[in-house]
Amino acid sequence: MQITKQRAYWLCQIMGWSTWGLLNFAVLLMQSNKVAFTDFFGAIFQVAFYIGSSHFLRSLIKKKQWSTFSSIRLIPRILISNLVLGLVNYFSLILVSFLMGTLIVSVEMKPTHMILGILGPTAMYFLWSLVYFTYHYFEEYNKSLQYQTVIRDTELNNLRAQLNPHFIFNALNSIRALVDEDPKKSKSAITQLSNILRNSLQVDKQKLVLLQDEMATVEDYLSLESIRYEERLNVEWEVSKRTHKIKIPPMMIQTLVENGIKHGISKLKSGGTISVMARIEGDFLVVQIRNSGVYLNNKPSKKSGYGLSNTRKRIELIYGGLARFTIKNESENTVLTELVLPKGY
Repeated sequence: MQITKQRAYWLCQIMGWSTWGLLNFAVLLMQSNKVAFTDFFGAIFQVAFYIGSSHFLRSLIKKKQWSTFSSIRLIPRILISNLVLGLVNYFSLILVSFLMGTLIVSVEMKPTHMILGILGPTAMYFLWSLVYFTYHYFEEYNKSLQYQTVIRDTELNNLRAQLNPHFIFNALNSIRALVDEDPKKSKSAITQLSNILRNSLQVDKQKLVLLQDEMATVEDYLSLESIRYEERLNVEWEVSKRTHKIKIPPMMIQTLVENGIKHGISKLKSGGTISVMARIEGDFLVVQIRNSGVYLNNKPSKKSGYGLSNTRKRIELIYGGLARFTIKNESENTVLTELVLPKGY
């Protein structure tokens, strides 16, 4: 049976804290020939409390995305949270002792005993945090290696999809038609084509790019396609200025826009509209691409599915479960592709 990540986590939690509890109980057994039932129950309670409280700390770390913080921001949060859990741990044991009738107030309320009783659990939580972030560091390192592999594959496939002879042939033909009719516009089209080529070749050099730079590439691509499709292609933009400095994976939006042109508008005799929208919603960047056409999700093909599967793979490697990517038929003749990415990356 394959051990999932979640199952491995709980196995480590239970085994790790149980081992610590057994060691404590063994020390208590060596100090006293006779161990009362209350001592045994107290040891079990403390192991269960450590499992639950450390899991709560893990949930807090994931929810607040502490793993993305710098050391200066992270260390104080870890120390404070460890100390708070140490205090809760100590007073929980005091409460249990009181309920069981074994509390000796004169001993438990001594300043030195209290300090040791609080710092002991705090040290255990700090050790747990150290192990957790060490594991997370190596996991992120492995993901980074996987990401580099996917980026190289992305570059090769982008070159095949965007820079294949068919694409270049259509672009050059469109530009050639402009040379006599509108020389100034033809020069602009050549510049746009060169921008797309340059950006495609630089995909593997940057993990993230500014949204405004990505949108500039998309605009160049759509301008070239407008020459090709003429009145058959209508382009609409709604990009908030607040999104310009947010970083996203390179060529991601361009790939999705190209997917909408290739598998949507190009198949319609009368053409259609493609709209690109970007806005901020809370802590997330929302990018929506709408294109005329129909998404046949029940009949996927390798050719049409590459851009979508590649996008899903890159999002998973970079953002884990913090991002969302969907594509669906919004209406009878409109396809909606939506990216929801955390803006803090």
